[in-house]
Amino acid sequence: MSAAAPDDQAPDQLAGPDLAALVPAWSDWAETARALGVTVSKVRQWIREHRLAAAVPSPGAGQQVPTEFVQDGEVVKGLPGLLTLLHDAGFDDREAIAWIFTDADLPGRPIDALRENRGSEVKRRAQAML
Repeated sequence: MSAAAPDDQAPDQLAGPDLAALVPAWSDWAETARALGVTVSKVRQWIREHRLAAAVPSPGAGQQVPTEFVQDGEVVKGLPGLLTLLHDAGFDDREAIAWIFTDADLPGRPIDALRENRGSEVKRRAQAML
């Protein structure tokens, strides 16, 4: 699903400003670990396993996790399954984060629906577009 970047721009340069505009708040891995009550190693593992997603929101920022992926000390319900679905469809973390934070036809952003326990409609929307 990745679009090819023009030869003069790296993919990170193309996606960075969009992610910074789409996602209102980011946490580094240590902040995410504290919010979840786990180690940074566990956060890294969950990113690898697609239970969480991370990206560099702006040049020089380092990899971070959208703050809204954590709710009440837990990974937002339904997020790991949605991330797996999107990754299986060829999305990378940047594309998955962008999709999750883009205002869709739900109404609203998929992250808002997940946080309001309306994950089944988000998953249906994701499956329909794939």
